[in-house]
Amino acid sequence: MSKKIPDILTLDEQEKLLDQFNLRYITPQRNKTMIQLLLNTGLRLSEMSNLKWKDIYLMTGQIKVVEGKGLKYRMLWLNEDTTQMLGEWKQRQFKEWGKSDYVFTTRTLKLIDGKAIRTMIKTYSEKAGINKDITTHSLRHTFASDLLRNTKNIRIVQKALGHADISSTQIYIHIVDDELEEAMKSFRS
Repeated sequence: MSKKIPDILTLDEQEKLLDQFNLRYITPQRNKTMIQLLLNTGLRLSEMSNLKWKDIYLMTGQIKVVEGKGLKYRMLWLNEDTTQMLGEWKQRQFKEWGKSDYVFTTRTLKLIDGKAIRTMIKTYSEKAGINKDITTHSLRHTFASDLLRNTKNIRIVQKALGHADISSTQIYIHIVDDELEEAMKSFRS
C-alpha cells in the first residue's frame, strides 16, 4: 500500500508564499522566517517549534537540530538570506517581545502551538492563491524534492532530513521520476 505523496510547491509558488508578509509588523516577520526556514532546511514541525537560539550559529550559518528520539542531533547549514533573516528576527524578537531561549514564540514568549503554525501556513498559502493542501510536511517535502533535484544525491537528502533508513527518503525519487517522465514524453516531440 503506497503513501499519498504530499503536495509540494513549485519555485514560483514558494516565491508567492514568501511575498505575502508585511514585515512592518512583528508577527508576520516571525511567520515569514518560520516558512523560509522550513523551505530551506526541511525541519519537522516539532524540530522547528523546539529550536533554541543556542543551537543556531549565525556566524557560520549552522543549525544543530536536536531530535526527540534519544536526543540525536544533526547539523544543517543555512544560505546567507536565511541566516540574515534569522539574525534580524532574533534582534526584533528580543527588542519587542523580550529575550527568549526559543527561536519562535508568541508575543508572551510562550512556545507556539503546532496547530497555530499549521493554520498560519494554510492562511498564507490561500492568500498567495496556491490551490494545494500546503502543510508543514508539504514544506519539508518541497525542501527534499528541491534538494534532490539540485544535488541528484539521495544520501545528502537522507542526511539533511535526519532519516535513519534510506527507504524513508526514497519517496522523493518518485517525485523527481514524475518530472523525468514528463520531460521524456515531451522530448523531441
